[in-house]
Amino acid sequence: MERIRNLAKNIWKNRMIYTLLLPGLIWYIIFAYGPMGGLTLAFKTYKANLGIWGSPWCGFENYVYVFRDPSFLASVWKTLYINVGRVLAGFCAPIILALMLNEIPFERYKKVVQTVATFPQFLSWVVVSSIMINFFGYNGPVNSLISLLTGKTINFLGNEKIFIPMLYITEIWKTTGWYAIIYLAAIAGINPEQYEAAKIDGVTRIQNIYYITLPNILPTISIMLILTIGNLMSAGFDQVFNLSNAAVRDVSEILDMYIYRITFQSSPDFSFSTAVSLFRAVINMVLLLIADRAAKLLGGEGLIG
Repeated sequence: MERIRNLAKNIWKNRMIYTLLLPGLIWYIIFAYGPMGGLTLAFKTYKANLGIWGSPWCGFENYVYVFRDPSFLASVWKTLYINVGRVLAGFCAPIILALMLNEIPFERYKKVVQTVATFPQFLSWVVVSSIMINFFGYNGPVNSLISLLTGKTINFLGNEKIFIPMLYITEIWKTTGWYAIIYLAAIAGINPEQYEAAKIDGVTRIQNIYYITLPNILPTISIMLILTIGNLMSAGFDQVFNLSNAAVRDVSEILDMYIYRITFQSSPDFSFSTAVSLFRAVINMVLLLIADRAAKLLGGEGLIG
């Protein structure tokens, strides 16, 4: 009782700060936690005339169908294959870019490079896919040049072997500059006396990066990696949806595309798609907890206290 009274006093004392928090809290309640009631559809047979709450319960029947569907298991494998490759290919790029930008002594040139590198982040995947189609289509400049030199053309957009590397390259191009800002912010927080002391000791720039910069931004790297792993099963829908086509469907149907297809394109089954979405969310949470625990066991800072 005493603790509740102290909490109430504390809230009243800092009422202006809590008032600022109120709009965000209301948004989360209405748009983030309120719709979670719809997750009950995963355990129901949805009847449109009865609505979500009136539809009959079916237990884990939807999950029995999910795990018997070969397309579902294939989409889980493709999601892991693409997104693990995406992490391996693209996670280090923003760190390297941030380290390189930090070593540029000319501020104006550094700002120009940073602006150019960050700009692609503000383009939607619809725009990026249009650029890719225009550049790598049969009548695009890339195929025109190849045709001029070899007399042949390459089907870049309909080739399954090229599709996944194309995902990695466009992901790196679009997001590297944006995520580099986070690491640059972490680098800006390093005490400059460390660099001055190292300069007196005569260390090289590479030694500066290895012994001072990287150890200081390691907590930020650790947190970014945990967040990336925690989103491993759901990242990339916009990119894959806009860049894929019927010719590469066998390699592009990740879990998000599978959910989209069973929800909107074939005969709609909202219970089935909700069951798959809930499965994806649970796996993401488990991956997040495992990554957080692993980071703590390795001596790093976790995300969850």
